[in-house]
Amino acid sequence: MTSSLISGKYVVCRVEGRDEPVIVADGAIFQRDGKIVEIGKKADLLARHRPDETIGSDRHVVVPGFVNGHHHMGVTPTQHGAPDVALELWIAKLMAKRTIDPYLDTLYSAFEMIGSGITTVQHIQYGVPGPVENIYNVANEVLRAYRDIGMRASYSYVIMDQNRLLHQDDAHFAASLPKQLGEKLVQFTAGNAISLEDNFTLFKALHEKYASDDRLKIQLSPANLHWMSDEALVRTKEVSDAYDVPMHLHLLETKYQREYALKRTGRSAVEHIEALGLLGPRLTLGHAVWLSESDIERVAGTGCRICNNVSSNLRIRSGIAPVNRFARHGIPVCVGIDEAGINDDRDMLQEMRMVLNIHRTPGMDDVPPSCGEVLRMATEHGAGTTPFGDRIGTLEPGKAADCVLLDWDSIAYPYLDGEVPLVDAMVKRAATRSVDTVVVAGEAIWRNGQSSRLDRTEILKELAENARQPLTAGELEFKDVARQVFGHVKQFYSHYQCNAADDPYRYNDLRPQSAARRSTGT
Repeated sequence: MTSSLISGKYVVCRVEGRDEPVIVADGAIFQRDGKIVEIGKKADLLARHRPDETIGSDRHVVVPGFVNGHHHMGVTPTQHGAPDVALELWIAKLMAKRTIDPYLDTLYSAFEMIGSGITTVQHIQYGVPGPVENIYNVANEVLRAYRDIGMRASYSYVIMDQNRLLHQDDAHFAASLPKQLGEKLVQFTAGNAISLEDNFTLFKALHEKYASDDRLKIQLSPANLHWMSDEALVRTKEVSDAYDVPMHLHLLETKYQREYALKRTGRSAVEHIEALGLLGPRLTLGHAVWLSESDIERVAGTGCRICNNVSSNLRIRSGIAPVNRFARHGIPVCVGIDEAGINDDRDMLQEMRMVLNIHRTPGMDDVPPSCGEVLRMATEHGAGTTPFGDRIGTLEPGKAADCVLLDWDSIAYPYLDGEVPLVDAMVKRAATRSVDTVVVAGEAIWRNGQSSRLDRTEILKELAENARQPLTAGELEFKDVARQVFGHVKQFYSHYQCNAADDPYRYNDLRPQSAARRSTGT
């Protein structure tokens, strides 16, 4: 049995309500075998316990470990040569990304995540060539990376059974292209396709392998309405129920997706998945930028969560999610960095400030997210989207000893008015330089800006050497296909009536939607 005392000038255990943090001054956490035994004053805990190790000091602030609720890859799309364009065009550009060693790729972003205080990540993988055996092997390499570095990870591989490139049947779109280009596109989509049954075979094999793992779990990721048939959505819900695992569904990320749902189903995407039985406490909606007021009312009270990916939504022109309206309806919202944040990295502290500030709509009503709410989004609400939900996200006896120790001087120096609330100061001023120690299951996996387990310099050197290898003939071919198909994809979406001007108040959460707008599902 191993134990430690994790201490700080302040221990922020959790946030209650909108802005009521539970804080222990001169506090500490006593943990044994990765589980919190007691939280209290440091002097009192030292009088009752004899820890094997002491972590932290009176210059630290201890907070729950952050949860990145939405993550896909290590080397970013920009690094792969895919520019920040509208999502539907960006998907076509990303066809040209090169193959990177999955173990090294995962560690690249894991170093960045841990360095910003992230202890748990929701890793949603896509785009791995079949057959299913290859995807299974890649998934294990991704999970090996997280195991080696010490993070918690909830892994899923996206489930899709149609429309892999755009909002149309793959073969139908390919047939509309010049013959040679169409044939190459069919080859590409076929190479990245596995059957619906193979998707569930993959999930079950991974779920069984990692069932007893303390830090690695497997869940389900139905891709999106346009990528899935109704049969696939219903089957995914059935498997989720049978295995009692969460689902993470991209939905209504763009206006084009909203229009697709109306064309396909005659109703909103939220109404459709509700009719199929998916709305509920096991479901998280990723992005959810284009939910209408009636959609929000349907989601509220179901236990469904929403993952807000602010930086990604801005970078690929998806819009700004109506988070203030989510909050008014009591919908739990978490924070996801997606492929990369606004600085093309995985910095949770910066992403939290993006969430804090992007939703500060004009006016004087007290509706924007508070610092306490943002901290809760990045911890407790993020935890609830994963299979670790009842074990992480807050610091309480019986829960996992997952926490971050921030250097208080880096936040408060050279001056901070004594009336500035602690959580406000932390959310507004803490940066990666403030992250001193990161603890997962009682183990300090990050100290003084370095991984405690792996040599970051050597890993990145190996990654750089791997990525410098010449592109294969296949990679060069699909880079050319992506270049040629781009204009055809753009032309396809020109038929959608999705100009920004038709929603002039999308960025103003204070203005209510009219009954006329609600009746159209917009």
